[in-house]
Amino acid sequence: MASDVKPRVKVPKSAAAGEIVTLKTLISHPMESGQRKGGDGNLVPRSIINRFVCDYNGANVIDVKMEPAISTNPYFEFDVKIETAGEFAFTWYDDDGSVYEEKKSISLS
Repeated sequence: MASDVKPRVKVPKSAAAGEIVTLKTLISHPMESGQRKGGDGNLVPRSIINRFVCDYNGANVIDVKMEPAISTNPYFEFDVKIETAGEFAFTWYDDDGSVYEEKKSISLS
């Protein structure tokens, strides 16, 4: 498991029905590609967040597959049309099997 992995998300507290809102996510992760050599001359094992998923009230909003060329601390920003109040579920999947989750609710204004 990568150390000091911390997911962060920004979701507005409320929105009008039909409004398009911008969501922002960032996860602190070193994202080791597996192609770099360490001080001992051996390859450092690959360790990346390989998938990011966001669901809204159980329906998929975005599903991203990531490859080793992704940068450290991957950041995603995307828009979602809000029709009802509900909950966003954000999930990041690590190569080592770790799963990081964050949930945020949004209400109608």
